[in-house]
Amino acid sequence: MVDQKLDTLRTIIKDLDRVVVAFSGGVDSTFLLKVAVEVLGTDRVLAVTADSETYPSSELLEAKRLAEELNVHHRVIETSELAIPGYAENTQNRCYFCKKSLFEHLLPIMKDQGYQNVVYGLIADDMSEHRPGTRAAQEMGVRAPLQEAGLYKEEIRALSRELGLSTWNKPSFACLSSRIAYGEHITMEKLTKIDQSESYLKRLGLGQVRVRTHGEIARIEVEPKEMPLVLQHHQDIVEKLRSFGYTYVTLDLLGYKSGSMNQVLVGLSS
Repeated sequence: MVDQKLDTLRTIIKDLDRVVVAFSGGVDSTFLLKVAVEVLGTDRVLAVTADSETYPSSELLEAKRLAEELNVHHRVIETSELAIPGYAENTQNRCYFCKKSLFEHLLPIMKDQGYQNVVYGLIADDMSEHRPGTRAAQEMGVRAPLQEAGLYKEEIRALSRELGLSTWNKPSFACLSSRIAYGEHITMEKLTKIDQSESYLKRLGLGQVRVRTHGEIARIEVEPKEMPLVLQHHQDIVEKLRSFGYTYVTLDLLGYKSGSMNQVLVGLSS
């Protein structure tokens, strides 16, 4: 079944001919880039990474390393989500504004450099979640080959491992703005303290971690199996996150959940 999906993915990519890949260095976009290069060859694939306030510098370095490892043409562009009208207000349509702006940067590159399509790493799992960015992709003709092939995250991880990609077990990542409660204004100060907090927690040995931000409250999400490590260092964690700007530091006993901020969307207006 998974092999059939991989064959479908390869057929989709082959038909796209020459592609610009929106490349973050995460599990999905790395797998998409790897298959694109295998199918089309390096001269018909361009990876583009958008460097912005919501993208940690550590992830940019990782994207550069992976692009070099895959021997692909790679371009880094500067973008600013906070400069996008409607983004900083942090409504439930925030991701629409972000993806629309990203694709508005990528489509001219595609045309100027002689490529035929822009693709990004939307997957089958995402179709059951709140993903306003998919509307921007549909409006602008940007393709999502992984989702079109029906590939789910666990299948992509398994295939990535078979292909020898170091990202096969990389923790999932989303932009730093996804940590801020809807309705709270997004600022550079908030993004910085989230980045500092998560980087510190990862240095303690935590894998999948989110520091959800609700005003002055930091709500830490980790996998349940890693909660003992948080409790072991609880005093140091509290002191460190307070030094970054939080007043209260909490541990969510439900553990990490992708898109957990979306649970409060009912009743919010756009």
